[in-house]
Amino acid sequence: MELPFAEPYRIKMVESIRCSTREEREKWIREAGYNLFNLRSSQVFIDLLTDSGTGAMSDKQWSEMMLGDESYAGASSYYKLKAAIKDILGFDHFLPTHQGRAAENVLFSVLVKEGDVVPGNSHFDTTKGHIEFRKATAIDCTIDEAFNTTIDHPFKGNVDLNKLEDVLKSHSREQVPMIIITVTCNSSGGQPVSLANIKAVKQLALKYDVPVIFDSARFAENAYFIKTREEGQQDRSIREIVSEMYSYADGMTMSSKKDAIVNIGGFIALRDQELFRQASVFNIMFEGFLTYGGLAGRDLNAMAQGLYEGTEFDYLKSRVGQVALLGQKLTGYGVPVQMPYGGHAIFVDAGRILVNLPKEQFRAQTLAVELYLEAGIRGVEIGAILADRDPVTRENRYPALELLRLAIPRRTYTNDHINYVAVAMGNVYERRHQITTGYAIEEEAPILRHFTVKLSKI
Repeated sequence: MELPFAEPYRIKMVESIRCSTREEREKWIREAGYNLFNLRSSQVFIDLLTDSGTGAMSDKQWSEMMLGDESYAGASSYYKLKAAIKDILGFDHFLPTHQGRAAENVLFSVLVKEGDVVPGNSHFDTTKGHIEFRKATAIDCTIDEAFNTTIDHPFKGNVDLNKLEDVLKSHSREQVPMIIITVTCNSSGGQPVSLANIKAVKQLALKYDVPVIFDSARFAENAYFIKTREEGQQDRSIREIVSEMYSYADGMTMSSKKDAIVNIGGFIALRDQELFRQASVFNIMFEGFLTYGGLAGRDLNAMAQGLYEGTEFDYLKSRVGQVALLGQKLTGYGVPVQMPYGGHAIFVDAGRILVNLPKEQFRAQTLAVELYLEAGIRGVEIGAILADRDPVTRENRYPALELLRLAIPRRTYTNDHINYVAVAMGNVYERRHQITTGYAIEEEAPILRHFTVKLSKI
């Protein structure tokens, strides 16, 4: 018999978690304004809110933490991370930041101005937030297949080249500071971008003299999908694929809390020395000195080690495989999810489940609350609340997809936990027709409202 796959690690330490009662959860979610971000972690049994900073670090990463150089300037930890970025990603210039949105804040402070347009593939919430905060416009150029969860397209994160060229043709070069490629594309369901598509975007960018910036939070998972799904890539290593991916990039922002498997940290990496010089000014203003960027030396060390571990094939096979396991179980229960299964999360199609609920009552948020009430599981809405209001009209924006994201932390939960989540979601799906009312907004911030919004039950 062929041996089954087993995780390429063993558990050295455990953390206790408690499953609460239904009555407790009803009280807690009401006090939280029906916003799962407002719950205390002790009120959550299985936390799938995000895969950002929630993974389990390895023994080697913890060893690196003890070797951290905490010098204010010129620490050896900075040079260790600089060498890892050069080795894996190929960039000569980099700036550490405390996380991915900080990297966006620094870089966009140089590149984005009022009236600009920034095309890309389904910009994530903080990316769009930083663009719109500067009174610019994010234009989604993702392929149409991404917005139909039933289509089994291998690279739903791909940029539609015709949509992209229409943007580049209809705006002056001065209005388009960059093209953003998000790998993998979170907002479309953790979907990858093919190597061929990345190369084609770069060729189009060269034609119009526009730089290409990667939002790189899950670049290693993207490389895994290229290796396993794209013709002609099967015999290449993950790092070989990563190297080619970034040969088509002029720069990148990185939330290292994902594919570098650390609890905090990020960076900007660039080819152009002048752009690096300009960004350095803002890094000092917002983050800290150039060689620590708001982080301790121990964090830089853990990040360097994590970049190597995160680009190992066996680790990625285990990580993406666990996500797929949840997808397979949910599909078996009839629960509609974004197909094919994503790299870091399963995206449940709330729009196809709560079909009788008006979109104005926030279907994905309603489903997220129901899953928490069912079993103490915390997911996150990727839908109308996250989409925010139109910055001009101030009307709610209703995206094509209303999704409940169940993001799997790295090396954190066992497959028994995954089975528990699947059964709980299956139970909610079975009683979907009994869910007849959703939620209304009581309080909201003017931008990125989903983090702090307060709701009332209708």
